Amino acid sequence: MFEQLTQLIQQYGGDAVVNNNAVPNEHNEAVINETSNSIFEGLKKIASEGGGEQLAGLFNGNSPIDNSNPVVQQISQQLSGSLGEKFGLSSADSSGVASNLIPQILGSLVNKAKDPNDSSFQISDIINSISGNSGQASGIMDTISKYGTQFGLDQNNDGKLDVADVLVVTKSKGGIAGFIGKLFGSK
Repeated sequence: MFEQLTQLIQQYGGDAVVNNNAVPNEHNEAVINETSNSIFEGLKKIASEGGGEQLAGLFNGNSPIDNSNPVVQQISQQLSGSLGEKFGLSSADSSGVASNLIPQILGSLVNKAKDPNDSSFQISDIINSISGNSGQASGIMDTISKYGTQFGLDQNNDGKLDVADVLVVTKSKGGIAGFIGKLFGSK
């Protein structure tokens, strides 16, 4: 996942990094790598600190993916601090790079994860990558389950989301991919 994330950052890094006079050209690649690291580590930190509801909101599209989003804010602050510390960017310049890049990249990441025709990012892979262990992944999935009945994911109408719902889905049109797509709002 880290490689795909870096490619996504390279795609959006033109104006915010490469064409930005505040970022010395010799640091362009390192700044892009630091951005990728900050996003990945920031998502892991949020997952490890019990931010499952924030992550579920991010990935199912319930929260706007802009600078008002708590996930975007936390990762932007982390990146801004790193850019200032590691590359000597001023506070204003590092904040500008972070506030330009993070919402775009997370928005694209979520859109790709929700797109059934784009297999470059899968929600399950993202959750497993950032959770680091099954307990955290389970916690995030529990949060998703908590709200899942509101999104029509209770396939057998028993009032809860569980393995039985997954079994119903795997036997129906769309299979597990359809279930995960439905979970995160893709059609």
